[in-house]
Amino acid sequence: MESVFMDISHLSIAQLKELHAKIPAEIIKRQTEDRQKVLEQMAALATSHGFSLEELLGKKGGSKKASVKKVAAKYRHPSQPDLTWTGRGRKPVWVSDWLASGKTIESLAI
Repeated sequence: MESVFMDISHLSIAQLKELHAKIPAEIIKRQTEDRQKVLEQMAALATSHGFSLEELLGKKGGSKKASVKKVAAKYRHPSQPDLTWTGRGRKPVWVSDWLASGKTIESLAI
């Protein structure tokens, strides 16, 4: 890779600020272009060996998000059955209130 340095010592502050504002967008643009080129090269290589890129990467469908498994609720409010909690993360207010009243978490178990 050829090393090219830009002499910015002669630029005014306004010019430096303008250059500074343009750099992030240019980086994103170039990363996107490079990514596309690499994907095309990978697809060509996969095809030359009789595979599709999706087949090699194990992609199914069009979703790019990782699948999230829903966790079953472990606790239910006794008088409002639509209020449940998995036991993960922060305690809901109704659970905190229940515990603050001196009752046990086991009494909410499903």
